[in-house]
Amino acid sequence: MGYTQVALEDKLLELYPEIRKHKIALSLSFDAERNAWVVRFRKDAHSRYAFLDKKAADACMDGQECLYLGVLIGQYVRDLENDLTQMGEL
Repeated sequence: MGYTQVALEDKLLELYPEIRKHKIALSLSFDAERNAWVVRFRKDAHSRYAFLDKKAADACMDGQECLYLGVLIGQYVRDLENDLTQMGEL
């Protein structure tokens, strides 16, 4: 399936609105060695990342939620919010 990095970012933001809701920055890069997208989440000085294999990314582009990524996003949102709360930044 052919799509751009920007198109995949837009699709992930559409599928997972909690990223924008919690003002978490999302960025992607492709790791050819792993044949996967590196999905980076950042809020202030805190960051997390996950790998989204090409097959799962293709499914996301077809409108299917990526269960693995969805679970990670939920956990990352909680982790980042907890980190910021503990540091008194929220």
